[in-house]
Amino acid sequence: MQLDGAERIVFSEEEISRRVRELGKEITGDYTREHGPGVEVAVVSILKGGFIFLADLIRHIDLDLTVDFMAITSYWESSRGSGSVRIIKDLSESVYEKNLLVVEDIIDTGLTLSYILRNLRSRGPREVKICTLLDRAVRRIAPFEISYRGFEVGEEYLVGYGLDHLQKWRNLRYICALEVPGPVQENHGPGKPGGFLA
Repeated sequence: MQLDGAERIVFSEEEISRRVRELGKEITGDYTREHGPGVEVAVVSILKGGFIFLADLIRHIDLDLTVDFMAITSYWESSRGSGSVRIIKDLSESVYEKNLLVVEDIIDTGLTLSYILRNLRSRGPREVKICTLLDRAVRRIAPFEISYRGFEVGEEYLVGYGLDHLQKWRNLRYICALEVPGPVQENHGPGKPGGFLA
């Protein structure tokens, strides 16, 4: 597989696998302690980037759970902290009175996720927690609590393990940094370059 840019592995397949197992064990333990052994969790993932992380993660969560998906397109002007979000695929099931776990591949500015959280909380879930594989806190604009994070990352442009550049390289088993022109990528929407922030 040919990458268009200088490649540097940031997280190996083994590192990712180990951390995902740890997250699954942590999530299982926390929900069991907080709600009892019969707790049910509704897992919600945002397409497209999170699907690989989600598939691996839920196989390490030893709880009764359901899985659902949302897909959105977003455009944010970070200098003004404003923008627009449109849901292009909504959840298939109600989340009323459910324990929601929102699973993300990467959280960047947090603007798009803030919109998603407001939308989900308006539907009356019992609680909402966030799990992200990658946390780019250095770019955070919208504050919120992240319950579970795999790794903290900086400004690198990352691809692999679900993360893409122009819809390519999601299928890499590891995560690497590419030298590409333009701003840091976002993790939602059609993968258009420039101006998109998560």
